[in-house]
Formats: sequence, structure tokens, C-alpha cells
Amino acid sequence: MDWFEALVLGIIQGLTEYLPVSSSGHLAIGQALFGMNDGADNLMFTVAVHVATVLSTIVILWSEIDWILKGLFKFELNAETKYVLNILVSMIPVGIVGLFFKDQVEEIFGSGLLVVGFCLLITSALLIFSYYAKPRQKEHISWKDAFVIGLAQVCAVMPGLSRSGSTIATGLLLGNKKESLAQFSFLMVIPPILGEALLDSMKMMKGEDVMGGIETLPLCVGFVAAFVSGCFACKWMISIVKKGKLVYFGIYCAIVGVITLICSLI
Repeated sequence: MDWFEALVLGIIQGLTEYLPVSSSGHLAIGQALFGMNDGADNLMFTVAVHVATVLSTIVILWSEIDWILKGLFKFELNAETKYVLNILVSMIPVGIVGLFFKDQVEEIFGSGLLVVGFCLLITSALLIFSYYAKPRQKEHISWKDAFVIGLAQVCAVMPGLSRSGSTIATGLLLGNKKESLAQFSFLMVIPPILGEALLDSMKMMKGEDVMGGIETLPLCVGFVAAFVSGCFACKWMISIVKKGKLVYFGIYCAIVGVITLICSLI
């Protein structure tokens, strides 16, 4: 991987992490176009750009994070504490999968564009269905809803199944207000991604090769590109969710999914 390929893939990751079109699916498509067919060889780059988007989340949503931290240090059961508990509940499914089924999940990322195309169609159907469904609106995200949204996040480990699209659409179908869902969706992914980075850092300390042959310059270029584009996409996506325009992304995912399936079968 050279610096230009890293730049393009970093921008793709930063933009698609927040837009409901699947960052993993678009990364897989981009890597295939550049001739990078082995997902394991690009593990370090994938982790690096995901960490970059986590940092962009912290920057854009810092006021909300600051509100949560101040409430936590009051050491009482307040709105901030309940919010954190919901995030912890949402992490339970992905935590179980990450600890016990990590190797199997990584094998999926090497399954080719056929899986990506199929999952993009699922993302499309989910976004379109959530747009037309009109469940009764709830005032707050309950811990039960947080757990179900966490299950949606686990399903989104499949390349092509959008994490933000799955979690936000699931929350909408459960009747949660769209104004709060984007923020919750973006904040709930921070601990799992940082946990993934920690696990791979432990591998490096043990002397295992997780760099996949990638050099420092492309890694840094990809990281910066993902961070800058992630800041832009995060802010834009919050506005899009509030306006309820997810159906257009559903149409986009359907088109890209069909094209990807055709290309994988040719």
C-alpha cells in the first residue's frame, strides 16, 4: 500500500463510518479495486483508520462527552449515569463476539465482494423500511432498547452491513427519537473500537505481525485522512438523521450492492 492508496482508503473510511453505507464494505471495495484482496494483510491499517474516526467522534461530540463525564463524577444516579449504563449495555453483545469469536469475524472480512454486495442490500432494506415505519415515539432510550441496538451493532461486523445504519434504523424501529439516536450510535462505538486497538497492540507486544507489511507513511496518511473526513461526516450525519433523510442512503446502498454483486459474479 502506498501513500495515495492510503489517502483514498482513509477518506473512504472517515466518510462512510458515519454515513449509513458501511465503512467496512466500502473499504473492502476500495481494497479490491487497489488489488488488496487479503483482509488480514490490511488489519493494522483498518484498525488505525477506525481509531482515527473514534477521535473525530470525540472532537465533534466533545460537549456531549463533557456533559457525561461531569455527571459521572457527581457519583449519583442521574441522567448522565443512566446514559453511560445504556452505552455499557449496548456493548455487551459486541464484547462477547469480540472476545470469543474474533477470529471467525476476521475470516468473514476475507469472504470477497459477494458478501459485501449482499450485506449492502440488507442495509438498503433496513434503511428504507425504517424510513416508512412510524412507531410510537419514546422520550428516552431504555436499557432494553440499548441492548437491541447493541445486537444490531454486532450484526454490522459483516462487511457491507452499515454499523450506523443498522443501529440508527433499529433505534427508529423501536420508536426512539431520531434527534438522540445519531449521538448515541456514534458514542456507543467508541469503547469497542478502542478495545480492538488495545487487543492488536497486545499482539504487537507479543511479537506477532499485525502490521501486514504496511509502512509508516501510508499508515499516517490514512489515519489523518480518516480523522479529517470523519469530523466532516460525523457533523453532517447528525444533521441528516434529524431531517430523516436516510431513505436516500438506502437507495444508494441498493445501487452499489447490485453493482458489487454483479462484479463479484463476473
